[in-house]
Amino acid sequence: MANQLKKFTKHLENNAKNQTSIMPVLFMGHGSPMNAIESNIFTKGWQSISQKIEKPKAILCISAHWETRGTQITAMPNPRTIHDFGGFPQALFDVEYGVPGNPELAGTIKQNAMPTIIDLDYQWGLDHGAWSVIMQMYPNADVPVIQMSLDLNKSPKFHYELAKELKFLRTQGVLIVGSGNIVHNLGRMDWANMNKTNHGYDWAIETNTRIKEFILNKDHQSLIHFDKMGKAFQLSIPTPEHYLPLLYALALQEENEETNFFNDVLVGGSISMASIIIGKN
Repeated sequence: MANQLKKFTKHLENNAKNQTSIMPVLFMGHGSPMNAIESNIFTKGWQSISQKIEKPKAILCISAHWETRGTQITAMPNPRTIHDFGGFPQALFDVEYGVPGNPELAGTIKQNAMPTIIDLDYQWGLDHGAWSVIMQMYPNADVPVIQMSLDLNKSPKFHYELAKELKFLRTQGVLIVGSGNIVHNLGRMDWANMNKTNHGYDWAIETNTRIKEFILNKDHQSLIHFDKMGKAFQLSIPTPEHYLPLLYALALQEENEETNFFNDVLVGGSISMASIIIGKN
């Protein structure tokens, strides 16, 4: 294993020398798992982004749907497609995204991310926060994908600082994708108006607007301390797991990099599909 890591690290170093650009960073508002098999404004947005950026050598995804004690990273050669949901058509359960993993990359991240301890995982695979989005971007399943978990015992600041330990990947052809939703309150969903265009409660609209303002102003401290932003934020982010992947994307932003929004639509009153791309390629 040690020899494999040395070889792969050398491979990444050679890639870095040949890399003419820095990979962008994405945060994807993933929404319903049905987006994996539908064609709509959100899936078209994801597809459009994949066509505008350089094809990555691998993808590292931080999804809202893998919470653990400690930080883990998938290290199997062929991650399984996890159908971590219920109540959807059989066609969604039939989806298998047979993308390869990348054990060597997982080992390199474990070795180079400091001071955070990252454990290699051989059981998880890819949950729908990862595969439902990535399969729309790369339907041929020809880009290796690994996934990193969210340590449920850690603070938002911890996650923000951990993301900075991953910056070296951007110069080595690795696309880092955070997948969640910046406003996500399933308990307040307006199911009767799911098909209404850009429909949001006042508190959801307020939070979505303020978060975008913080992002454009590069006010990351306010975003890290979202729990101190008042009632609207509390309603919009009742639990942090869908919000934290945003912090991973923002922590990777360089001083001179632009942030652009796409899929900026509210659905069901309480879900924001707003997505961002940081940097250009």
